[in-house]
Amino acid sequence: MKPPVHGTPRLMRAINERAALRILLEKGPLTRPELSELTGLSKPTAFQLLARLQEAGLVVNDGVRAGQPGRTAEVYRVNAAAAYVAALDVTPERIGVQVADITGAVVGEAGPPAPSPEGGGLAERLRAAIGAARPPGPLRRVVIGVQGAVDPTTGRLDYATAEDMPGWQIPDLVPTLGDGLGVTVDVENDVNLVALAEQAHGAATGCPDFVLLWADEGLGAALVIGGRLHRGFFGGAGEVGYMPVPGAATARDGGRFAHHGYQALVGGPAVQDLLRSYGVHGTDFRESVAAAVRLAEGTGRAAEEAAAGLRTVAARVALGLATIASVVDPGLVVLAGNLMSVGGERLRDLVERELRVLGVERLRVRLSAVRGNPVLVGAMDLALARVRDEVFGQATRDGGPAAAAGR
Repeated sequence: MKPPVHGTPRLMRAINERAALRILLEKGPLTRPELSELTGLSKPTAFQLLARLQEAGLVVNDGVRAGQPGRTAEVYRVNAAAAYVAALDVTPERIGVQVADITGAVVGEAGPPAPSPEGGGLAERLRAAIGAARPPGPLRRVVIGVQGAVDPTTGRLDYATAEDMPGWQIPDLVPTLGDGLGVTVDVENDVNLVALAEQAHGAATGCPDFVLLWADEGLGAALVIGGRLHRGFFGGAGEVGYMPVPGAATARDGGRFAHHGYQALVGGPAVQDLLRSYGVHGTDFRESVAAAVRLAEGTGRAAEEAAAGLRTVAARVALGLATIASVVDPGLVVLAGNLMSVGGERLRDLVERELRVLGVERLRVRLSAVRGNPVLVGAMDLALARVRDEVFGQATRDGGPAAAAGR
């Protein structure tokens, strides 16, 4: 048996305060007796703890709770204004923005079109997008979801061209943006953020090892191993769009960013072309997939052709997933992106069947279950987790007023 871990009074106070703040976030507002019961602390200790957190500006009185036997009880909650964060989803067409307080309540949103790179520097354009969401106070952290990924060995955005992300190919991207915006910034791959959202709120809840495949105009994947997002040495884990697969050209044929690899088989344009060969037409791949699903539910020659086209799409998706599964050995794959949301349960079932044919027999296959914009959901989760650790830890270390909202 391991000996018990002993801490100094200061350390124990810090641990208790962080635990109390987490409980108030999840279950608040609470009375002092309720907080005492949930933390396991004595009522006098809980009283002293709340006094310290109020002094630090992290907890505020939320009125009284009447209508119960005994004395009227004061209730307490986390001070929502202790810190504000922003989540951004940046695409070539649009910048989606959400601003939330430290409790996670969304207090501002915007979705302005992405300004032209000629319209100002990158930080200036992002600042304007954030400003459109009208943050009620200074931001403590900003998490930005982008196509591609920052290579930690160079500090540059990689796995995305200047056409994909115009203006982002600059040295020391993260510190440059932090200096320009005047706030701590994280730049994260958008598909990685979707995986974090699925892990916390969606189809991957409770699964420590899973792969998320984002299938849309392009392809990307995210790997969660042992409950943690795996980014890789160069930041490019999950960049499967150009992964060599049978039946597709490789980079040897046309260069790194040419039309080749997994994306050439199951990217949006490839799916649209494939379904057209089965007599299914649409103005883009989404319409083509929707038409194929609708036709396949009927009878006759058109239904048979549409069903065959969907089986071929599923076989191509499964081919890449089988390759990934043979290396990562996940317990689950989550299918996300417009190809899968439009294809729905029919396409999910076909992909699972094709995986079984390829010998991947135990891998569970689920559709994405996160509502709204999953990139923003994941970015907000990451921003809140990091700012709470920072603000709560700073306050308990300092043992006094944190001035958390403005630092």
